[in-house]
Amino acid sequence: MDYFTSQLAERLKTLRQDAALTLDQLAQQSGVSRATLSRLEKGEVSPTAEVLGRLCAVYRLPLSRLMAMVEDEFVPLVRQVDQEIWHDEETGFTRTKVSPPAAKLKGEIIRGQLEPGNQITYDQPSLAGLEHHLVMLDGALFIRIDDQHYSLKAGDCLRYQLFASSEFITPPDSGADYLIMLV
Repeated sequence: MDYFTSQLAERLKTLRQDAALTLDQLAQQSGVSRATLSRLEKGEVSPTAEVLGRLCAVYRLPLSRLMAMVEDEFVPLVRQVDQEIWHDEETGFTRTKVSPPAAKLKGEIIRGQLEPGNQITYDQPSLAGLEHHLVMLDGALFIRIDDQHYSLKAGDCLRYQLFASSEFITPPDSGADYLIMLV
């Protein structure tokens, strides 16, 4: 188990304990099986983006803040070589922390890359009302935010506050490369 995975496992366990939830209660609230939660807290498996999204929704915590909780203090200059990359094999999603969150900063920037013909669905936001500014760098992306549907291509910017479910879908012939600024 690498350092980040072990730190994330510890943080997930601490969040659950701080919320005074049993594994069974967290499983019921998040829709993630008790067995999976137990394995996550032990660092035996790496969580998918969707699982982390479900857990963050229970804790009312943006995913980026959860990730910041397991990292060291921020530095002003984040070189590309130092930007943390996380890849979800199941969904073909790669997440790069271009400008990671920090306690003293209000915003953060994430680069998302979703392989062709894939989708990520979040049943609810990790933090209702969080402001998003998504800028398409390359490819195509279909986004559903609650009942609104958007089709984006390179150069487009979608601005929204997230209060409900969302879905990111790439067409079979094109992936998506985008930046999201969270405030």
